[in-house]
Amino acid sequence: MAEHPAYPVGLRLTGRRVVVLGGGQVAQRRLPALIAAGADVLLVSPEATPSVEAMADAGEIAWQKRPYATGDLADAWYALIATSDPEANTAASAEAERHRVWCVRSDDADAATAWTPATGHSEGVTVAVLTTNAKGRDPRHTAAIRDAVVEGLRDGTLVAPHYRSRTPGVALVGGGPGDPDLITVRGRRLLAEADVVIADRLGPRDLLAELPPHVEVIDAAKIPYGRFMAQEAINNALIEHAKQGKSVVRLKGGDPYVFGRGMEELHALAEAGIACTVVPGISSSISVPGAAGIPVTHRGVAHEFTVVSGHVAPDDERSLVDWAALARLTGTLVILMGVDKIGKIAETLVAHGKSPDTPVALVQEGTTAAQRRVDATLATVADVVVAEEVKPPAVIVIGEVVAVGPRVSEPSA
Repeated sequence: MAEHPAYPVGLRLTGRRVVVLGGGQVAQRRLPALIAAGADVLLVSPEATPSVEAMADAGEIAWQKRPYATGDLADAWYALIATSDPEANTAASAEAERHRVWCVRSDDADAATAWTPATGHSEGVTVAVLTTNAKGRDPRHTAAIRDAVVEGLRDGTLVAPHYRSRTPGVALVGGGPGDPDLITVRGRRLLAEADVVIADRLGPRDLLAELPPHVEVIDAAKIPYGRFMAQEAINNALIEHAKQGKSVVRLKGGDPYVFGRGMEELHALAEAGIACTVVPGISSSISVPGAAGIPVTHRGVAHEFTVVSGHVAPDDERSLVDWAALARLTGTLVILMGVDKIGKIAETLVAHGKSPDTPVALVQEGTTAAQRRVDATLATVADVVVAEEVKPPAVIVIGEVVAVGPRVSEPSA
């Protein structure tokens, strides 16, 4: 008989009985999607992996701890057969055929009446990839195609030629520490949908080169301020473009809410009645030390880490930081925007009891091709910064974790 391609279809399983035979790795991979689809799942298996058992304990599935028995598929709409017993699989498959239940078999695709496609999801779209016939089935090939399509949808590189989705309003997007690959999937997608991008100097600049030619890119540092403060001018630019019906992305370095004035922009947009989406970003306070081989916590060394803005010196009346309290902590201290104030910061920490021998690392241009790491101690850091000509942006790490890991001077390729 001639081989015909499979007919693709989406099953609506909400409230409908699905029987899964076998509680091993196959079930562990397939059950979450069945649960998410709202199926009434019955697992029949003497044993189950810890993850599958946790689903049963949480009430997400019903579990009968026994082998397959004739009649188990009588009320099913769909069956997944994945036991380690070939005879049981064959018998269950025959029962499914008698009851006209669509059946997937993990051990013998040719004997099944249905195949599970390689699936992925992106913003309300499900991508399902099937090979055309049983003989040509290669799960690695279909998974690779699935991954390529989903990644293209997520990062905006795959867009229907006559349709480009737009999100009206403003998105405050954390761009991460500098490496363009470290922006979130959602952040990259919103960039691909944008009409206007207002970018910080410390945002991942390489991402701007990927934008389509029609996108207006505005350097936040060059917005004409006039009688406004810099932040107020940026707020007004966001509001002005959004009110024109444009999709606006405010691309910020790191995370919008970690010393990024994201909340100030959110308040301004809310007062103007502008819809706003906040997309968290990977903060340089954690990612940059990690890229340089420094864990901000480590068992037996540091049980906490504190992130501090160093743009105001400890003796400045505007400072909101309790430096004396920080000096008493035994964990890791991460300082952002503190290169030009590190001498005074180190002096203050030592004055309040921190050991002058406490290790210090400065990681300049973290996660980018220009990354470099300079080590010192609280006693020497002021001189080292000058001698090594350390420039912003740099993340400063103070604590014993500096000496824990292998030295990494450049980011991984």
